[in-house]
Amino acid sequence: MLLLTIRGRKSGHARTVALNYLEDAGRYVVFASHAGEDREPPWLLNLREAGEADMQIGSQHTPVRAREAEGAERERLWAAVKARDDAYAVYETRTKRRIAVVVLET
Repeated sequence: MLLLTIRGRKSGHARTVALNYLEDAGRYVVFASHAGEDREPPWLLNLREAGEADMQIGSQHTPVRAREAEGAERERLWAAVKARDDAYAVYETRTKRRIAVVVLET
């Protein structure tokens, strides 16, 4: 798990969310599954607007820039998380939306 702290797009207050992640070539990847709900998770909406956040793994805090993976990169990362955790395949069947795959870069 990593902790991602993002400024709220409406409130301006810092919000922290715990997320599963994958490491990929020195980057961290998180998935906006929202347990398969048809709406985007609030943290993703805030991150899209802010473009940056603070990531914490253990006691290490790191500022990160975020971008959504697209195309072959997205498909590779999405397949990797589903191979690691079957729940993501279930989430995918519960929703009509395309679940965002977010790359966090330092």
